[in-house]
Amino acid sequence: MGHTSVRVKIINPLNKKEMDVDLLVDTGSTYTWIRCKKLKSLGLKPTGRRRFRTINGKIVEREVGEAKIEYEDEKATCMIVFGKEEDVEVLGVTALENLGLEVDPITKKLRKTEALLAV
Repeated sequence: MGHTSVRVKIINPLNKKEMDVDLLVDTGSTYTWIRCKKLKSLGLKPTGRRRFRTINGKIVEREVGEAKIEYEDEKATCMIVFGKEEDVEVLGVTALENLGLEVDPITKKLRKTEALLAV
């Protein structure tokens, strides 16, 4: 298996400041993690705190908030974790779903997907 990395735009919806960020796509991560310093430079403010279990079982607590994420022609407001310097920056599965994207297992690139409707 290879890794998929993408360049996305992070946008503060209140002041319209934006920044391009390279993120590892991590379908095992619920949320998108971006270093706190970058988010605060856009004027984004945390709205709460959440606890997370790391891959090695350790519990960590991080601030969370919301930002708009743009990839190609798709935009969505998403929950963002205000990561510390040692945290890996990733695009999580909820952002992928909010943007209507999935990882193509053959090309390792993001592609548009159809939403499922439960009838």
